[in-house]
Amino acid sequence: MAVYTELPDEELAAFMAGYDLGAVLSVKGIAEGVENSNYLLATKSGQFILTLYEKRVDPADLPFFLGLMEHLAAAGINCPLPVKNRAGTALGRLAGRPAAIVTFLSGMWVRRPRAEHCAAVGRALAELHLAGEGFPIVRPNALSVGGWRPLFAMCGGRADRVVPGLGAEIAGELDHLEACWPQRLPRGIIHADLFPDNVFFLNNVLSGLIDFYFACNDMLAYDVAVCINAWCFEPDGALNLTKARGLLASYGAVRRLSADEAAALPLLCRGAALRFLLTRLYDWLTVPEGALVVKKDPVEYYRKLRFHRSVRDAAAYGLDA
Repeated sequence: MAVYTELPDEELAAFMAGYDLGAVLSVKGIAEGVENSNYLLATKSGQFILTLYEKRVDPADLPFFLGLMEHLAAAGINCPLPVKNRAGTALGRLAGRPAAIVTFLSGMWVRRPRAEHCAAVGRALAELHLAGEGFPIVRPNALSVGGWRPLFAMCGGRADRVVPGLGAEIAGELDHLEACWPQRLPRGIIHADLFPDNVFFLNNVLSGLIDFYFACNDMLAYDVAVCINAWCFEPDGALNLTKARGLLASYGAVRRLSADEAAALPLLCRGAALRFLLTRLYDWLTVPEGALVVKKDPVEYYRKLRFHRSVRDAAAYGLDA
């Protein structure tokens, strides 16, 4: 979440007049995240999240995102539910941007995840993967291996400003991953961005999953790799094996990884680390000054990438044979 686009009062009032949510009591920008402009919206009916979709989001993808949240909620996943206006649609326009309102989930994200949080996330991720079955809209993953080299090119040869020699190292990594990336693993709906700030807990119980705007169709095990990167490393850059083992065991209790998925896990973790290194690098170099957005350090994922290159098999992540 972030804020790139400000809300003129008159336009907000006209937009809200199309909903049966009562008077607007307050609107507050949310600074965390990097993709869209998000506001905490309070009305007479309660609290909601108002999202303005920025230029990096293809408007053609919005029916997928909004429809997926409806599909998952109907399948029992506690996630935001799009709010429809009086015309019966969940999507409108505000301040020159496509915009939607979704329900507000109670809870807080954890700044320092513990092993029990990681286990809860593993179970929730597997439940999401099963709940996504049957969703009829397909959205390819634009940030999978085919999108990484173009994203690197968009950094304009400036990677070495962050770490000397980083550009050559990324180029070599791209060559390897493009040649070795798995092609035949089980696929389905993935969240693709299930970081701690997208998972809410209440009294240490997982209460909801948010921010489905990177969701897509891809390898299910790749989503597991994203979560290992996001949840199972300590601030000093070391993998916490207890956290990784708990995440994988809880995932496997709901949806067991196949032998091929387990064998591919180190490579998938490596690819997921490169994906977030590249998106963070791009944002680090290009997010405009003055935007109400928290830029995230790409070096964190450079270190994780180097760790994954040293891994020989999934046992290093605590996955039982």
